[in-house]
Amino acid sequence: MSVLSELRMRPAMVSRRGWDASISARLVLAGVVIFTLLVGANLATPLYSLLQVRLGLSPLGVTAAFASYVLALVLGLLLFGHWSDHIGRRAALVLAVLIGLAGGLVFGTAQNLPMLVAGRALQGLAVALATGASAAALRDLLPTRPEWASRFTLLASSGGVAAGPVIGGLLSLLPDHTRAPFLVHSVLLVLLLVPLYLLDARPAIRPAVNGTALAALKPRRPGVSRQARGAFWLASSVGFLSFAVFGFCLSLAPGYFAQVVEVDARPLIGLLAAVTLGASAASQLLSVRGRLLVPVGLIVLGVSVLLIAVAGIAHSPWLLILASMAAGAGQGIAFRVVFNEVAGKVEPARHAQIISGVYVITYLGSALPVIGMGAAANLWGLPVVVTGFAVLVAAASATLAVVAWPRARTVSKPTPPGR
Repeated sequence: MSVLSELRMRPAMVSRRGWDASISARLVLAGVVIFTLLVGANLATPLYSLLQVRLGLSPLGVTAAFASYVLALVLGLLLFGHWSDHIGRRAALVLAVLIGLAGGLVFGTAQNLPMLVAGRALQGLAVALATGASAAALRDLLPTRPEWASRFTLLASSGGVAAGPVIGGLLSLLPDHTRAPFLVHSVLLVLLLVPLYLLDARPAIRPAVNGTALAALKPRRPGVSRQARGAFWLASSVGFLSFAVFGFCLSLAPGYFAQVVEVDARPLIGLLAAVTLGASAASQLLSVRGRLLVPVGLIVLGVSVLLIAVAGIAHSPWLLILASMAAGAGQGIAFRVVFNEVAGKVEPARHAQIISGVYVITYLGSALPVIGMGAAANLWGLPVVVTGFAVLVAAASATLAVVAWPRARTVSKPTPPGR
């Protein structure tokens, strides 16, 4: 089928011979799409200080630009998080890449705050469409290994978020500092469209019947089966807390880290901002097992964020780095377990919709707290706000650890599909 036939949810009149990719190639392609889109969405992290100067932005303006991405992402998850179930995974990923391409170009050439907001919003919509599609595609490709499908999903997602600031900092050394990263990324997205177009796509898992195409794409009221409800809310809560920390790392943390290490080198600041997210991505490769991984991971997250604030007070770069790594590892392990549990309990036909629902709540964590922190920083200064944020994160981590403790002691392994 052609991409247009998939988008119209109609069978192609003439069969198109495409690239009959192997399972491994399809796994890589699904992961690379969400990874690349998230890299682009986070290229700006080490550039915000330059954009503040060039466009005359306040800290609240920076958080508004960042939050517009997250809010658009959440809206997109609600509106079309389920689309890939009906139009097919490949068509959804192609749409996501095209929207991400437009968003990067708008943001990279922005001359004012509204253009920054518009560019970030388009990037958020692109990631929203790709999130459910890529997670569901990985699950489709590994039907008997849902744990590894979840690991690949989180590895690609957290890896892309972590790599974005590092790559953005390095590319900002090119001439035209704030535009060059997005131009390079746009070229990569165009190249990514080639294998997606050539791919011999698999049929949609829930194709629309005649006359119901538009009805199938209408927004759905979030709904979770009783079997998966507890796992859904625990995963969403852990995700909200996790992404509150990530949102801080990707928005206000670069300025805070610059004060701690007393340097203003963009590649270094981008690297520091990515340490927590990189450690989270790396933790997906660890085969750590145990019933108490969730509460222990949450406690490690809370204590580590407190130590990040202590590192700022003590101006200790090494404590900052070690605490950031520990925070990412604790978050990554805890979130992987709860994410895998809900993914294992959801029926395949609703996988994209339910996982998108988890991410709706998760991504709100990277928007709402950051907006509040940006407003508070104008009143009390960044160091005070970071300390208050660390205390709240530690308290929330301890609370969730207590909630997860009895569940961790009694939870059994997810039931394999088909039983």
